[in-house]
Amino acid sequence: MSARHHALEGWLEEKRSAYLYRNIALAETGTSRQGLFTELANAAEQQAKLWEIELTKAGSAIPARFQPDLRSRLVSNLVKRLGTRTMRPVLSAMKVRGMAIYTHASAQHLMPATIEDVGQRHRLGGHGNLRAAVFGINDGLISNASLIMGVAGATMGQSQMILISGLAGLLAGAFSMASGEYISVRSQREMFEYQIGLEREELAQYPQEEAAELALIYAAKGMDKTEAERVADTLIADPDRALDTLAREELGLNPDELGSPWGAAVSSFLAFCTGAAIPLLPFLFSTGLPALRGVMGITALALFLVGASISLFTGRQAILGGLRMLLIGGAAGAATYFTGHLLGVSLG
Repeated sequence: MSARHHALEGWLEEKRSAYLYRNIALAETGTSRQGLFTELANAAEQQAKLWEIELTKAGSAIPARFQPDLRSRLVSNLVKRLGTRTMRPVLSAMKVRGMAIYTHASAQHLMPATIEDVGQRHRLGGHGNLRAAVFGINDGLISNASLIMGVAGATMGQSQMILISGLAGLLAGAFSMASGEYISVRSQREMFEYQIGLEREELAQYPQEEAAELALIYAAKGMDKTEAERVADTLIADPDRALDTLAREELGLNPDELGSPWGAAVSSFLAFCTGAAIPLLPFLFSTGLPALRGVMGITALALFLVGASISLFTGRQAILGGLRMLLIGGAAGAATYFTGHLLGVSLG
């Protein structure tokens, strides 16, 4: 990429950011966040002026005026209609800073008291993999149990047909979940890497401007302005730590969440297979009505245990969580069984 083209891209990026910040500030009128995004808009305009200097050095004319593209105009209109919090993922993808203030309920909770608190807070959390595994098992359990009940209702309990359908449902669902998880994590990783790469480049070229933007965000969270500037300056002095903090605080990204797409796909595949295999087990040892009763019994037990496990993440009572999941799964199984029975009778 030529120096001229690079400078022009940088100028357009900052002007687009300023345009979005001004519209977000309008959407946040009357809140403490309005001042933050107004300041960020001004900071982006200052960054654009630095790119104008680079354009001049490269012998290129500075554009007479900035015309926001269709995407920016569409997103700005959606922000006005739906609110900034709702549009946070889209705005983060467009490298809009300050989105971290929407990731928690309280700005005070987000505010670091010291430099050490910044690093400590970033290391907290980490139940994501366990949570994904539990929900993957739940998906496989309910979907395949419902499929088996539907086929049983349509075929009047023909064991071979039920077993074949259940195996097909297990494999189809597992591959679907795995491919979807791969695409999702891959896309998220590419977005994170792109945005962190841009942040790294800006940090190397304009460290003081980045420190000023970071201080604005900390001040918006309730930190004293002088202390916010001190914390930001200290962080910027360490490039690696600064990049990590800027990604989190300005872009609302977590570099630790750059998981492996293949790892996510395999985990999703195995979790779904585990859940989907449970209602198939009775047909490996029995046939007919006894096997169908076994499906209902083992699935009911598994649903209760999964529901109780989910309570670990929701904070609700395990018994209530188990009963709720049992009710949901039971309703799904009953609905597919009677639907299959009606179709079997009408087609038979």
